[in-house]
Amino acid sequence: MAHLGTRRGRALALPVGLALTASLGFLPAGAASAAPAADVPAVVAADGPNLSYVVNTKGGRHTAAVKKAISAAGGTVVASYDAIGVIVAHSKNPAFAQTVRTAKGVQSAGATRTAPLAPVATKDVDEAAQPLTAAEARAAAAEADADQDPLEPLQWSLPAIKADKAHERTLGSSKVTVAVIDTGVDDTHPDLAPNFDRAASANCVTGKADTTEGSWRPAPGESDHGTHVAGTIAAAKNGVGVTGVAPGVKVSGIKVSNPDGFFYTEAVVCGFMWAADHGVEVTNNSYYVDPWLYNCTNDPDQGALVEALTRATRYAERKGSVNVAAAGNSDTDLASDSVTDTTSPNDTETVERVVDPSQCPDIPTMLPGVVTVSSTGAKTLKSSFSNYGLGVVDIAAPGGDRTEYQTPQAPAVNGRILSTTVNGGYNYKAGTSMASPHVAGVVALIKSKHPRATPAMVKALLYGQADDTACTNPYDYDADGEVDAVCEGGKRYNGFYGHGMVDALDAVRW
Repeated sequence: MAHLGTRRGRALALPVGLALTASLGFLPAGAASAAPAADVPAVVAADGPNLSYVVNTKGGRHTAAVKKAISAAGGTVVASYDAIGVIVAHSKNPAFAQTVRTAKGVQSAGATRTAPLAPVATKDVDEAAQPLTAAEARAAAAEADADQDPLEPLQWSLPAIKADKAHERTLGSSKVTVAVIDTGVDDTHPDLAPNFDRAASANCVTGKADTTEGSWRPAPGESDHGTHVAGTIAAAKNGVGVTGVAPGVKVSGIKVSNPDGFFYTEAVVCGFMWAADHGVEVTNNSYYVDPWLYNCTNDPDQGALVEALTRATRYAERKGSVNVAAAGNSDTDLASDSVTDTTSPNDTETVERVVDPSQCPDIPTMLPGVVTVSSTGAKTLKSSFSNYGLGVVDIAAPGGDRTEYQTPQAPAVNGRILSTTVNGGYNYKAGTSMASPHVAGVVALIKSKHPRATPAMVKALLYGQADDTACTNPYDYDADGEVDAVCEGGKRYNGFYGHGMVDALDAVRW
């Protein structure tokens, strides 16, 4: 969610009258398998597009039987996450999902995409990156204090959350790892190499972890998004380039974005499971799960995706991870009961639809337990693009904005966020994608100070330490006389800023 423009889209109005009373998130147990159990036919069609599916099971003794049912329905098991009862499968049978839903032990199943398992049109992410100029770099180095990295004077976001003051006390613990679940991380960057955790890194694009050396890096031509996020979290304080919010902690890369730029459910499930099983304390999630901007839980395919990701995020939290996610860049009220989605599915032909986000959540950011982060600019106002919503947004952090909307104080010259890019470089980006890693870094500082704190305790500290930030009303970011969004709530908790602006200094002194 790094771009300044719109963030995604969908279509097709769907009824949303289904009761949502599941024990594992939004999808009621058995809701997608209401039809009576049936024998899987011996002969199945195999003339459709090769698609990927998640099959959510009751687990335990049912797993083996479900795998047999998958095979009988013309599917091939790619990965099985028995701890949460989620199986990833591929099939060319057009009726695969409908068929396997009737198998005993299956609670829901759905296609993770509308495009086949083959290259598709590259996703337009409109990251709006701006290069760091040589003149800016020289000027920053001349301004830097003895205890600052040379580009730190351009990082207005660090003093905005008091990270510079926090660094006078501690840089964070190397025993804490933040997993960047994203487009991959270039661990060869001189600002990232000192803090990179290879053991907690992997490539999860297929839905099954690949730990081949360097598999977690973006390939040439792929997005530097994850590398930028990683620098904001944990760029080393080493006399080179920029400084991270928690420059003493470890950072890992879990690549979940395919070469075309899509984040599909099977990859993201793998990412959370890998992080959880490798002792990661924090995950950062600056993306939404393709191809649907909102996943309606009464749709059998989309509902299965919500259920699979709910299980994965809850598993990660049970294993000790705090999951932090970007709120999105559509300037949308996620607490509204009616949102028009014009960009989904984004891997084939989009269809317009009107949805209720409370029943068609944006995942992973709206999943239970996930810390949802809105973005602010250099003037501590909600960024022009940032999503918001009372009861949805948990906390705010700097994600930048157009410089003409929110101009930083000198010596900083750009209203976006400066961080690491591939091949040892640096650039500016803006988005809630940039806000989320600021919070992930602060969570890492809290965990460094309180290593035995549970995720619930860490989140309580995070929210309790945040600086109260009152609603901005009227909110007119471009000063054209028209209100651009309405903030609901009070000073201590509201739809623009949640519990307030994240505070790195309190994180290390409480």
